Amino acid sequence: MSASITCLVDARATVGESPVWDAATDSLYWVDIIAGKLSRITLGADLTGRAVQSWTLPAAIGSLGLCPDGRLLVALPYGVHYFDPATETLTLLVDPEPGMDTNRLNDGKMGPDGAFWVGSMDDRPTGKQPIAALYRVTPDGKADKKIDQVTVSNGLAWSADGKSLFHSDSRGIWLDRWDFDAATGAISNRTRIATPDEAIGRPDGGACDAEGFYWSCGVSAGCLNRYDHSGAIVEKIPLPVPAPTMPCFGGRDLKTLFFTSLRAGLSPEKLEAAPLSGGLFMMSMPVAGAPIARFGEPLRF
Repeated sequence: MSASITCLVDARATVGESPVWDAATDSLYWVDIIAGKLSRITLGADLTGRAVQSWTLPAAIGSLGLCPDGRLLVALPYGVHYFDPATETLTLLVDPEPGMDTNRLNDGKMGPDGAFWVGSMDDRPTGKQPIAALYRVTPDGKADKKIDQVTVSNGLAWSADGKSLFHSDSRGIWLDRWDFDAATGAISNRTRIATPDEAIGRPDGGACDAEGFYWSCGVSAGCLNRYDHSGAIVEKIPLPVPAPTMPCFGGRDLKTLFFTSLRAGLSPEKLEAAPLSGGLFMMSMPVAGAPIARFGEPLRF
């Protein structure tokens, strides 16, 4: 697959992450985690718009998801909150890890069950340990721990039929596939399908396409890896930045792939070679992405 890649926003994000397509407004949300900056670009039906609006929240933002009423769910270090872009108000829903001061919430995504699945990470700069977890958050304010002994939870994505959950530990380093019950949110039959190294691409954010493949940003290798159900890489797309962080399918036909990137920790030489690092990008795809639910609204299969 050859890809023509466009930089939508030269955002210079420290850690750009969590792109989320909003079909209701033909727009895309994303965050700069460390800066606590939430942004939205309105693209329109033909994806030519470039109007950007941003909000600065009081703490790092690990990830976000859409609610049916126009609000967002945002994962802050001290809990999952509702955020209303219209009033700029934050309302705590649940703190999955009270008292875990060494951790913060990281990658999160709406599952086909209508729940917000969000993982934590050991946020210490050195000596990270597998003390984090993955949680299933529901509108009644419950946060059920689903997976533990994770160092940096990442890479959440579900197959288009809702039967498989993909989840990675970007410091583990591993990529797992679980059987998923979209009616109940139950997971079972954990299978480790890949243990990629730095050269292949440490797995960061992920997304699934309509053909059953899993796309993973290789944050250490400047690429986008397409994995099959068994964990084999069937395609690798080189990207114009050394550290892409998360892909997201969007557009009205879900055949546009957006991805974020980071600048944090890159050497001056890498930044000189890739000055758009930290930007938001898009490219056309021959395959559509899997649809993503809104909070409390399960997908129908």
